[in-house]
Amino acid sequence: MTGVVKKMRVDAAAAVDGDVFREAMSRIGAAVHVVTTAGTAGRAGATMTAVTSVSDAPPTVLVCINRTGRLAAVLRANGVFCVNTLVAGEEDLAGVFAGKGGLDHEARFGHGNWRSGALGTPVLTSARAALECRVSEVNEVGSHAVVFGRVEAVHLERAGDPLFYVDRGYRVLPPLESAD
Repeated sequence: MTGVVKKMRVDAAAAVDGDVFREAMSRIGAAVHVVTTAGTAGRAGATMTAVTSVSDAPPTVLVCINRTGRLAAVLRANGVFCVNTLVAGEEDLAGVFAGKGGLDHEARFGHGNWRSGALGTPVLTSARAALECRVSEVNEVGSHAVVFGRVEAVHLERAGDPLFYVDRGYRVLPPLESAD
């Protein structure tokens, strides 16, 4: 049996209220990352949850960054970035890179222990995982830039309990019990 598929265009802006959409997104838990960059345009970093894998051949991730923020401009100019995945207990560090305390981007690196990675990006030594990426594509969607990065170096530091963000707050999942 064959069917006919109809494509329908829906004006999403008219269909869903922005406040309702933000509330729905707050209910979707995600790992917490500090995305960093360094290069000729300087260093910058911000806390974000909008990070996901795209492909493993070639290894590629994407991050969604507010187009008007300083990180977006510096990251584009540098052409490299690092996704540093935070562990439980790093809530204060997440707050600093989210802008709490009003520190400029360079001063934020006074918090946490950082080293320069293979691409020159700031790598957090306590990160659960750190992925150094070279920008391969940038697409602008609404208020954000969707930045695709080809992963060129992976750092697996420690496997502590991951830090999550859901319902507008940080959470830690309890460890899985052994199936023994």
